[in-house]
Amino acid sequence: MTQVFQAGVIGPAQIIIIVVVIILLFGGKKIPELMRGIGQGMTEFKKATRKNKEDKDTKTKQIKEEDAKE
Repeated sequence: MTQVFQAGVIGPAQIIIIVVVIILLFGGKKIPELMRGIGQGMTEFKKATRKNKEDKDTKTKQIKEEDAKE
């Protein structure tokens, strides 16, 4: 039987290894701070993405209104 290499697929064993490495690197007390920082970063990213989409939609609407007047 041939094993197929699946790039980008993370299984349970890999997740366990990643968690153990993170605990060894940062220690148990620093992990909540690290996760809080990641969560705040994700929130800021989502806000910026949402604002960018709203700005784009507003500009598109303005352009369509200008074209309709002509």
